[in-house]
Amino acid sequence: MVTLPREGRSDPREAVFARIDEAFPAGSANTGLRAIASADRNFDLDGFMAGARAAYEMIVSAFAAGDRAALKPLLSREVFDGFSGVIAEREGRGEKIDFTFVGIDKADVADAGIEGGMAQVTVRFSSQLISVTRGRDGSVVEGDPQRVAEVTDVWTFAREIRSSDPNWKLVATDAGG
Repeated sequence: MVTLPREGRSDPREAVFARIDEAFPAGSANTGLRAIASADRNFDLDGFMAGARAAYEMIVSAFAAGDRAALKPLLSREVFDGFSGVIAEREGRGEKIDFTFVGIDKADVADAGIEGGMAQVTVRFSSQLISVTRGRDGSVVEGDPQRVAEVTDVWTFAREIRSSDPNWKLVATDAGG
């Protein structure tokens, strides 16, 4: 049996566009997300945001632990080199980080678009964490083990729009914003 299309049947992407319009009624985030959804038939805003939130936690935790192997597949080459350099400096000083990821309070798309065949989505994360840097002797160099810090990071994720690989990589970071 062959199912024929029904007249008046809506485009299956319309639900994706409606979700984008609901979350971002106007502005560059809306325009950019719609462009990405038009170019990538598999793009789903809620799925992307769930993945971005998970990646954020994995990346900040792996960075604190100095786990380069966990970071490498999640980061662009340039971001990986920067993170790896900071980890190497920390290791050179004999410092360790005690780290607890408390949670993400908020994650919002700040901007999105397609540039040179690359889909890019910039997300502003507001999170809570406990981070203490300890010296060789275990003394606190930075941070407070009793204080939950409010942190804001602005991260840009990207992927080739025509790639069969569905994974996004972190291509830029900015503190604050």
